[in-house]
Amino acid sequence: MKSSNRDAIQQAFTQQASGFESSQLNFTRQDYLDHIVSVITPLTNDSVLEVAAGTCVCGRAIAPYAKNVVCLDMTPAMLSVGKAEAEKADLHNMAFVLGDAAGMPFLESSFDLVISRLAFHHFPDVRQVFAEMVRVLKPGGRLVLIDMEAAKEPLRQVRDEIETLRDPSHVKNLSMAEMQQLFADYALQVVYQDVTSIQQHLTAWMALTKTPQAVQEEITMRMESELHGGAKTGFAPYRVGKEICFDHRWVLLIGQK
Repeated sequence: MKSSNRDAIQQAFTQQASGFESSQLNFTRQDYLDHIVSVITPLTNDSVLEVAAGTCVCGRAIAPYAKNVVCLDMTPAMLSVGKAEAEKADLHNMAFVLGDAAGMPFLESSFDLVISRLAFHHFPDVRQVFAEMVRVLKPGGRLVLIDMEAAKEPLRQVRDEIETLRDPSHVKNLSMAEMQQLFADYALQVVYQDVTSIQQHLTAWMALTKTPQAVQEEITMRMESELHGGAKTGFAPYRVGKEICFDHRWVLLIGQK
């Protein structure tokens, strides 16, 4: 099966690849990667799959503690950056595979640990991808889902609209309850969950996706309007000095098969 927004994803992340490892962004912050590793506690004999891995930031953090890590992504430019960074770090137990999360090129029960980080909001059919992750997971293995939490109603749709303006490959954020329901529907027992607030700077957030200037101005105007008592965006923006900032809430769920 092929994702219906494959072209939009490849276009968006080909543009983002060169800046995805930027220290100005909080998508690759080391303290959160350390947190992921500490709560997952990978085993030395674990075979790990990172789904829709991008530059395989999470997989590279886990690789020193696992037997091997496979990074699957549909954008060659992202995998190329990930492979180069792995080589710089002398990580020799990693493989980089071009493929679609909606129809993964792996046998059933192939991996001890299957992870997706900050990708589910790009999937038109989250159930299809989740089912694929469960399919390739070994019995007793663990599935890790990390993604941004949806805004509360009635602002959820407004926030997704702005997210899609900024990045057309965005589909929608899931609520905590919707993520939990995926685990329940596929008979995975949730053994760990947490939520972490991650600060984002508006200008850097839009620069990563190379959002067109006119769209940047529209999003900034909507954020400014909320700061002055206007219509709410679902982002709850605030200022840090002269910068407009907002928080992402990253949900981390671990389920066992």
